[in-house]
Amino acid sequence: MSSDQEKKKNSFTIIKDDSTDGHGGYGGGAISLENMSAVIVDPNEDKAYVDMGAMHARSDVERRVKFQPDKDKVPNGKLYWIVWVNVARGENGPYYSGVTGCEIRVDRSIKLAYKSMPEHVKHMEKALKGKVIVDHMDDHSKKLLRDFLVDFNEDMWNNSTDELKEALPES
Repeated sequence: MSSDQEKKKNSFTIIKDDSTDGHGGYGGGAISLENMSAVIVDPNEDKAYVDMGAMHARSDVERRVKFQPDKDKVPNGKLYWIVWVNVARGENGPYYSGVTGCEIRVDRSIKLAYKSMPEHVKHMEKALKGKVIVDHMDDHSKKLLRDFLVDFNEDMWNNSTDELKEALPES
């Protein structure tokens, strides 16, 4: 296994704890991000990869730029997608339960970027709740995301819902 493959395998959050173990102590009922990962889809470079820094708005693509809430201020921004991927355990094992994509545009030449923070928060929450929201993504980006999820863990892909498989078709 190459070091890139090892890095990919080690950086994706799978199931850490069973949040349904009945423990109702401190933090019981709190939202857990333990099963959430951030996948960066870069359609310009034809790649997708996990970047857990995105959980705190510190992914590689988000660094060293000032974010603007107005897309018009970044007219030449390079498109990226931060895709929130939640993993749950079903009767056949782990599966991709929630997958939601959020657009960002980055223009390094002017050190500005566009991102809608309310959208990112809303989509992260929807992914935690098992929703699939990728219809606004371009077809090329959806294919990159699908290929990444299948390549990362084909069993989790196979265990996933038909909704996800239909939202991210093979071609």
